[in-house]
Amino acid sequence: MEMHDHKNIEKDELTGDKLLSGHDYDNIKELDNNLPKWWVWLFIITIVWSVVYIFVFDVIKVAPYQQKEWENEIAAAGVPAQGQISAAIDTTIIALTDQASLDEGKAIWQKQCKVCHLEGGQGLVGPNLTDNYSIHGCEYWKVVKVITIGVPEKGMISWKTQLNDADIKKVASFTMTLRGTNPPNPKAPQGDPCK
Repeated sequence: MEMHDHKNIEKDELTGDKLLSGHDYDNIKELDNNLPKWWVWLFIITIVWSVVYIFVFDVIKVAPYQQKEWENEIAAAGVPAQGQISAAIDTTIIALTDQASLDEGKAIWQKQCKVCHLEGGQGLVGPNLTDNYSIHGCEYWKVVKVITIGVPEKGMISWKTQLNDADIKKVASFTMTLRGTNPPNPKAPQGDPCK
């Protein structure tokens, strides 16, 4: 089967019809060829697919759009919606102050956090955690929230699948001890000043 019907002559040998389109640029003449058959069939298939798509998603609504599908998956996983995150995290929790918890928090920091925030918390990819500014809030429960759910748009993952609640509280408590320290080469302040 021939995939195209291009003509390489100026007049059709059988009918004598003129095959030039009339376009001429720098002595380059354009033939009036038909589109390749594979291209025409692909075009027809896309039109048929668009009609099916509109019918399935907008007319009879038997399939959800991607956004709704994502929301359903999040709900099935038990992750609260963005507006409900504050309610999902206890805002009355207080930072741990016992040395054993802080030491465990520091060990987790060394293993997980220093890659982005550096050993002293002065910030590399992540923000500086030693100054008196914060992007996501200065309160302890907000630090716990950021570690728990992450900040995907900034590149920070959610740690709740890798750390249990107790470990998250320990690393958040250790993080709070970094505020006010003076490590070398700190990153410039980001966010709002802490009160």
